[in-house]
Amino acid sequence: MKEFAYSRANGVREALVMVAEQENGRFLGGGTNLVDLMKRGVEAPDLLVDVRSLPLAGVREDDDGDVVIGATTTNSDAAAHPEVRRRYPALSQAVLAGASGQLRNVATVAGNLLQRTRCAFFADLSTACNKRVPGSGCAALAGVHHNHAILGTSPSCVATNPSDMAVSLMLFDAVVHYETLDGEGEIPLSRFYRPVGDTPHVETALPAGALITSVRLPRATAGERSRYRKVRERASYAFATVSVAADLEVRAGRVHEVRIALGGVASHPWRARIAEEELRGGPAVPERFRAAAEAELAAARALPHNGYKVTLARNLIQSVLTEIAG
Repeated sequence: MKEFAYSRANGVREALVMVAEQENGRFLGGGTNLVDLMKRGVEAPDLLVDVRSLPLAGVREDDDGDVVIGATTTNSDAAAHPEVRRRYPALSQAVLAGASGQLRNVATVAGNLLQRTRCAFFADLSTACNKRVPGSGCAALAGVHHNHAILGTSPSCVATNPSDMAVSLMLFDAVVHYETLDGEGEIPLSRFYRPVGDTPHVETALPAGALITSVRLPRATAGERSRYRKVRERASYAFATVSVAADLEVRAGRVHEVRIALGGVASHPWRARIAEEELRGGPAVPERFRAAAEAELAAARALPHNGYKVTLARNLIQSVLTEIAG
């Protein structure tokens, strides 16, 4: 591991200044992704600014009835909070489906959103990877890619975003709040992750040097019947092969409102807006759920060894919606 400096910030402003003054400085939360990549030689910051002691942890309800989750709240605490479990059960289910208990006890909410979209080639310094070395190529295209992306890909990268939490936050139209030396700002999660394009190494729309301070869940998107289901290669601890977060409201046998988000299929959590539009106003029956899923997945561009994900995603969407409707 490359030698680096370490500092602990006593305030948000101080943390921002520390990172701004160091050309290759990074904020450190739980470190469950960043430190691992440093050990592998993929990441090599000159300075780590520890933000865990800042007053950014906790879950609260604001004056508008929205639920606000602090940036340094651990994944375990976010999943266990009574209001999250009651109003946004898919979020709690998604967090508990991600990583191990030990990692959830350390990893932070902001760190989870900022973990790198990656595959095995990203961590292998002997292979080509446009995320690690822009312009070097993508070894996954002709290599082992059975668990890679099928939606929103480009010739530059076919890696999938590993976050379970982000999929459920996408379902609930979460908003990311941050602070820079110029002031505060916010980004809807729907615009937080950048499309792959030809710059897959640029993953988010956060301004340079910005520190995430909280994530807000709008009251209007609360879904007490929401569900998160994850298919993975081993039950104990693995990234999603395909996952689905969904919320469905049925009135008189017809779909009044629906939200669907997918994981394991793209470089970022994928909001299935085509499927949602297909379903609104129609009968809440499995056949319609299946047809809507097929409409969403019509844009899939599978590689030679990951085409099964199209079928898996379609069946999973149908199954989860049928469960909620039933």
